[in-house]
Amino acid sequence: MKKGKLLVFSAPSGSGKTTIVRYLLSQKELNLDFSISATSRPKRGNEIDGQDYYFLSAEAFQQKIAEDAFVEYEEVYKDNFYGTLKSELERIWSSGKHVIFDIDVVGGLSIKQQFPDRTLAVFVSPPSVEELERRLRNRQTESEEKIAMRLAKATRELEAAKDFDVVLKNYDLEYAKTDAYRLVSDFLRLVQASEEL
Repeated sequence: MKKGKLLVFSAPSGSGKTTIVRYLLSQKELNLDFSISATSRPKRGNEIDGQDYYFLSAEAFQQKIAEDAFVEYEEVYKDNFYGTLKSELERIWSSGKHVIFDIDVVGGLSIKQQFPDRTLAVFVSPPSVEELERRLRNRQTESEEKIAMRLAKATRELEAAKDFDVVLKNYDLEYAKTDAYRLVSDFLRLVQASEEL
């Protein structure tokens, strides 16, 4: 099986990374497929197992950790795990595509560390913490407590931006999408050219 590339997009919640990743997935010539994460949290709303997440019980998740089945994982809260299964990368690579991740900062850096030459790690940065707070409030999906938690986490995550290959500033979503497309297509061409030497 020929192994494709890995494109990591990490950011604080509300930075626009999910919108950017969806845009990149819609650009068929990039040949990308989305890495579906595994989680031990319960399903929300209309979420579908194997499409939104691979839903596992905390016990099943811990069993897979013991089996070394994850590329990366994190216990975000007590018994609330998120991770990337090795089988997910194999699924995408076996279809001849490159893997794109919409993943938290810790997971993103872990993937970069394991596959340094095959990974482009992009940190999507909001214009400011104040703008991030405005975006989170405009969603009208979370309590004050949850917004405060996300902002505290965002401040820590912004400090990790320097550890990524590129910081993509999302001041304007259309510009950010164009920049992301250029970064990804340049990286895919560059890596392919070096492999052909």
